[in-house]
Amino acid sequence: MNKTVKIILVLVAIIALAFVLKYFKDANSKDVVDYKVEEPFYTSINTKAVATGKLNPEEEIELKPQISGIVDKILVEEGDKVKKGDLIATIRVVPNEQNLVASKGRISTSKLSYDNAKVLYDRNKALFEKGVISQQDFENSELSFNQAKESLAQAQNDYQIIKRGSISGGSAANTNIIAQIPGTILEIPVREGDQVIQSNNFNAGTTIATIADMSLMIFEGKLDEAEVGKVQEGKDIKVLLGAINDKEFPAKLTFVAPKGIEENGAVQFTIKADVTIDSITNIRAGYSANAEIDIEAKDSVLAIREALLQYNRITEKPFVEIEQEDGKFKKENVELGLSDGINVEIIEGVKEGDKIKVWNKASKDNEDDED
Repeated sequence: MNKTVKIILVLVAIIALAFVLKYFKDANSKDVVDYKVEEPFYTSINTKAVATGKLNPEEEIELKPQISGIVDKILVEEGDKVKKGDLIATIRVVPNEQNLVASKGRISTSKLSYDNAKVLYDRNKALFEKGVISQQDFENSELSFNQAKESLAQAQNDYQIIKRGSISGGSAANTNIIAQIPGTILEIPVREGDQVIQSNNFNAGTTIATIADMSLMIFEGKLDEAEVGKVQEGKDIKVLLGAINDKEFPAKLTFVAPKGIEENGAVQFTIKADVTIDSITNIRAGYSANAEIDIEAKDSVLAIREALLQYNRITEKPFVEIEQEDGKFKKENVELGLSDGINVEIIEGVKEGDKIKVWNKASKDNEDDED
């Protein structure tokens, strides 16, 4: 029995030794994890703020009628260029029946007052010439006669304005829509035959046409609160139009809103800038645009790709791993400077020539792609 036990123990020892040898063999045969490394480099870093908005004319006006009526003729089309004083449209007056009747009544009443005052004036004039009445009584009757004559003339003029739109019978300025500035016709929201109303204290009135000077354009956009404190009025910026193959135009910042407006959980501030448009570019009002504003720039600074940075989960401080002489990597805390979202300035923690670990493990596929 002792012999059997010895044989079993020897077999167990042999099997255990075989497992141990196999374990070490497999461990030694595993591939060593290979990481790519990158070195810091010198570059220029420029941080920019981007504001989205639109390109609009600086001077844009709406032409409204001075009297209610019907659009009789429209003499221009959208896109036409006009000069100041050009005739845009004419309005045909359609009198209000109630106002017309009331005006006729005022004429009749004024005519009766005028006739009565004339009779009294003629009578007192004859009596004054004979010395029957005093000069004061005659002058009082003369004043009443002149007042009655003015009231009658005013009532007749009111009737002509209500009926025809003007005292002269339809050719006065209040029935004509005149261009107040030189520019381009952007919009004509009415057609011939449409009814329009005049502008007054209680109504904005009907817009006949919109005119704008397209040579003077401004950018109007929104800037985030995190960036608005870094910009100031008078700064030179660039405006890019996506509709014209991202063409750039120089501009100057002229306005930064003192109060922000909350939009979708973020506070946005309105900014405006005068844009310089060249004469060969056909600009249309309302183009979507982006304004690029340089915030800060540094030349020839030591930098690394921002993708190489890691952050401590507890302290949230940045660090990188630098390759040592024995091939191992050592964590080094770094102090960061300016960043443009791709490259970041290194102030402390990394020096020129250091080999920084790239967190994506190198593979044969990647090596083949690089070859």
